[in-house]
Amino acid sequence: MPQKGLVHDGQHDAWNDVGRGLPLVAGRDRFDPRGRSTDQVPSEWKQGRSAVNRFAIIALSTMALSSSATAESGDVARGQRDFHVCAPCHSLEPDRSMTGPSLAGLWGRKAGSLPSFERYSDALKSSGIIWDERSLDGWLTDPDRMVPDNEMPFNGIKNSRDRADLLAYLKEATKPGAAPQQTTQAPTGGMGGMMGGGQVRNLKSLEPNLQVKAITYCHDTYRVTTADDKTRHFWERNLRLKTDSSQDGPQPGAPALLPAGMIGDRADVIFAAPEEISKMIEARC
Repeated sequence: MPQKGLVHDGQHDAWNDVGRGLPLVAGRDRFDPRGRSTDQVPSEWKQGRSAVNRFAIIALSTMALSSSATAESGDVARGQRDFHVCAPCHSLEPDRSMTGPSLAGLWGRKAGSLPSFERYSDALKSSGIIWDERSLDGWLTDPDRMVPDNEMPFNGIKNSRDRADLLAYLKEATKPGAAPQQTTQAPTGGMGGMMGGGQVRNLKSLEPNLQVKAITYCHDTYRVTTADDKTRHFWERNLRLKTDSSQDGPQPGAPALLPAGMIGDRADVIFAAPEEISKMIEARC
């Protein structure tokens, strides 16, 4: 006997449409009262469907509620401590971009849309994502899986509690008008010297992806194009311009692009002589 208020027409109830459960939880679909649902279980599987309906409805409701509460169940104080891993690349001050964009006003913003940040990947700009608890939880879990070909050098946070704590903090800290936050960056003392150690590489003959063809500069961003016709974007503080006039240095007029740092967002451009720097860099947006 069907429950009061529930109409079972043998075609569109939760039992027959069990294959549509995930889209319903995600809020991306609805049952079609005109009979155009898909993935239906054969109609002969009707025995005991009222009990199954009750179970399915309860389960779906529970999953939806627990999903929407992800960030709200986190601990703000723990999240603030965890933010130190984000602070070297992201500011909480409006329009203060670093390696990555400012996170101020993040909730409700379309991914890749902050006007003051010019280094978004094409993949992120075209993703159509709107940042909220659900999308940010997916992004923090695995950015590469959520948006393939994005350029954020970050492997993700696999612990759900850590993500919930960080999201709880970010939701408060990125609100419009939020008080400036003081964060402690992860210590990096001594690593710069270690990165520069070892044998000096000969720059006379390099792979195409390390041979610089052109450099343009616009606002706070350098765009470096290499001999393989690839262009990379660098925040101006992350691109170091150097010279090497030794026998191991680059050929005149053929600067070298060498990775630097530990997460792939920094690089050195090494010229054969100082006067090449101003000749190579073109101010153009």
